[in-house]
This record gives sequence, C-alpha cells and structure tokens, in this order.
Amino acid sequence: MHSKFGKAVTRLFLIFFTIMSMTINLFANTAKEDSMQTKTEKATLGGGCFWCIEAIYERVKGVIDVSSGYAGGTIPNPTYEQVCSGNTGYAEVIQIEFDPNIISYGEILDIFWQIHDPTTLNRQGNDVGTQYRSVIFYHDENQKQIALKSKRELEKNKVFDNPVVTEIAPLKNFYRAEKYHQNYYDNNRTQPYCQLVITPKLRKFKKHFSEYLKDHKIKD
Repeated sequence: MHSKFGKAVTRLFLIFFTIMSMTINLFANTAKEDSMQTKTEKATLGGGCFWCIEAIYERVKGVIDVSSGYAGGTIPNPTYEQVCSGNTGYAEVIQIEFDPNIISYGEILDIFWQIHDPTTLNRQGNDVGTQYRSVIFYHDENQKQIALKSKRELEKNKVFDNPVVTEIAPLKNFYRAEKYHQNYYDNNRTQPYCQLVITPKLRKFKKHFSEYLKDHKIKD
C-alpha cells in the first residue's frame, strides 16, 4: 500500500517538474525571440537641413524612429540659434533607429547618397555653412568600414560628376534638437519651405526608392 502510494507521488512529482521545465523553456525561448526581434541599430547622418532628410527617413521601411539634432560640435547642449551661427562645429543631423532585419545600414546609406548633394562642401542648395555639411557619424567600427566602402564605390563608379566631400567621422555626441524641429514636415506642410524644398525631395524619393516606402506612407 505504502509502496503504491510512494510510486504515485513520485509520478506526480515527475509530471509536475516536467511541466515546469517545459514552461520555463517556453518562456526563455519566447524572451530570446522577442529580444532578437526588437534589437535595433542607430545611424547618424547630416545632409543639409535636418527637416528634409527627417521627412524622408520617416517614410522608410524598417525605420522605427527619427530624431533631428546636432552632432560633431564642442559646446554642451547647443541651441538651434548657436548651431546656425556656424561657429559651434555642430552639424544638423538626424539620428535614425532602425531594424537591421528589415533594412541594412548599407541601404540606409544608399538612400542617403541620393537625397542630398554630397559634392558641395558646407552647402545644400541655398543653405550655406558648416552646419549644413554632408557627414556620416559612425557608431562603431563596422559602420565606419561600411561607410568608407560605400563612399569608395560612389567615386569608383563616378555616380557624381564632382568629387564626394562627405565627412566620415566617429559619433562623439548627439543632442536632440528643440521639440518644434521634430516631425517638422508633417506638422508644417503648408509652410513655404516645406512646399518648395521638402515636398519635391519626397516626390523624387518616392519615385526612385518606392521599394523602401512604408506601406501606409505610399500615398502620403
């Protein structure tokens, strides 16, 4: 009697521990999958006025977030007015958070080369000054090598008539710009600058890079 009872208890414990072990493994695998799915990377790029390139990358598949800001300068917490003076060393940039499972850093750069003029030193159209320079701020050695290779290929294939002057430098600081600069185009579409400068760039981007557009942004 006691022997049968002991065996039954043992079986129950074995079943219990088996179920617990399976449950723990299930949660561990789910957490691991979630971690892999949510792992993102960042890219920091300057190509003239940050309003323009922010509007474009916000419409790119795999891009999770875009912040306009300042990078490459010396003083802490610069203001827009200080950066516009051209004396701080800062460039207007955007910092992109993206999912590398959907879009690679190399593809981020492929878009970058085509949405601004990387051959004009410290200038984009009528925007003139070091704050408007073409620059890639890499976050690690891998990004550095990808950026250097991407630039070399442009020059080798003579994509542009003039030499590419884009600076490639390590990211040492990034300060998010004032709130009114964030999502500037979407919040100010009727402004003359948006209609005359940004909207045509968006149309060009959609024409040449339609495969990169987020589905809900195709007609935007």
